[in-house]
Amino acid sequence: MITILFRGTFVTLLFGIFSHAHAQKTPEEKPQTGLPKITLNAGTQTIHADIAATEITRQTGLMFRKQMGKNDGMLFVFPQLGYHAMWMRNTLIPLSVAYMDDTGKILSIHEMEPQTETSHQAAGPARFALEMNAAWFSTHKINVGDRISGLAKAPKPN
Repeated sequence: MITILFRGTFVTLLFGIFSHAHAQKTPEEKPQTGLPKITLNAGTQTIHADIAATEITRQTGLMFRKQMGKNDGMLFVFPQLGYHAMWMRNTLIPLSVAYMDDTGKILSIHEMEPQTETSHQAAGPARFALEMNAAWFSTHKINVGDRISGLAKAPKPN
């Protein structure tokens, strides 16, 4: 009985390992396309952002993208306020991320290196995250405490 139980557990663990490894890969290993878009404003800058408002679009994010326009980005809409975090697995370009509360107030900004698993966590309870090309926020003098406008038009997350 112990042998049978052990074998069943081993098979379950083995299956779990292979399933987990498979789940870590994005099926097509290519950038997301066809996402809804939103226009946002930060200071005097107009931002054109893809919207990631579902579990799968948030998980995939900007993976496998090789470039972005200078004022293009991705807005992540979270279903609840929280200390959300981003990492750069399978992300090929360096990015900056700004975490924002419900009102669009920037809570923290982080510079992120491509193809790393370093976690970059919001400094406070965030509803949104905006990823832009590396150093975009500092280049445009957008700082913690500033507001991103246009977020009221973002879809509700699911």
